[in-house]
Amino acid sequence: MTDTETSSLSSDIQQEKTRSMFADLALRLVKEKPLSVLGGVIVLIALFVGIFANTLAPYGMNEIHPADALSPPSLKYPMGTDNLGRDLLSRVMLGARISMIVGLGVPAISVVVSLLLGCTSGYIGGKFDLILQRFVDAWIAFPALIIYLTILGITGAGLLPVLLVLGISGGIGGSRTMRSAVIAIKENAYITAAETIGCTLGRMLWRHVLPNIMPIVIILFTTRMAGAILAEAAISFLGFGVPPPEPSWGGMLSGGGRRFMSYAPWMALFPGIALSVVVYGVSMFGDGVRDILDPRLRGGKGSYETADKKKIRLAIFGKIKSLLFNTA
Repeated sequence: MTDTETSSLSSDIQQEKTRSMFADLALRLVKEKPLSVLGGVIVLIALFVGIFANTLAPYGMNEIHPADALSPPSLKYPMGTDNLGRDLLSRVMLGARISMIVGLGVPAISVVVSLLLGCTSGYIGGKFDLILQRFVDAWIAFPALIIYLTILGITGAGLLPVLLVLGISGGIGGSRTMRSAVIAIKENAYITAAETIGCTLGRMLWRHVLPNIMPIVIILFTTRMAGAILAEAAISFLGFGVPPPEPSWGGMLSGGGRRFMSYAPWMALFPGIALSVVVYGVSMFGDGVRDILDPRLRGGKGSYETADKKKIRLAIFGKIKSLLFNTA
């Protein structure tokens, strides 16, 4: 067999292993965590609505109908209109885009920052680790909301500042988890072998450390999505997040939704319901992925291997029982 054929065979085997791993995770998620599957469906629907909001929305996000201002839900306006005559259904759909951008962008930035800080700190160790962790301690000591409002008060409101502030702040706090995982991994024999042959720091982290902490990376990404969406809604509610007329769900609750609560409760009701449903779906999906990937959180019947062993034991017991009775 030539080197080319060997390389091709190895690549096919690796792809098959990858497919089997993700297929096994999907099957276990469906069987063990049905609520997580429901959460995943909610996330996919919100993502679909956010991507195609301009096509799905019956009106523009700032299209004004003064004659229909504060109209209750009807066939023409399924979620009613706000005080300016804008269709709430269209604005809620377009608000899903902002929430999905935040829900995906903030964890991505946060994970990158956590990897940079946690991997280098945990692997290098020594005085570098000590100094960096004291900085992380000082950062964590401040309330997160105070940090958000202070930085956004200086930089100004907007989607990009919100993404950067939430992502970097969460990444600094989450670097502790990455650091702990790297410290546990660097004691393995393959790390010592790589160091012995002169493997550089960058190659060591990229080829040997990162692949072995990837489940933790996935867990952190999925579990931080809900917190990011809620944090953006809270900041926008206080007026420091996505500025109007962009239809952020938190901003919709703060503006006309709060002022006209008594006269038009639907202005706050529908953005609040959308926010609650999406956060619930993201939370359930993230918790399910965490339970599947973290072996410490698997229940007694949460593994196919355990179920198979139980079937084998029952089959053996039945065989022995039948042999004993037949012998008698």
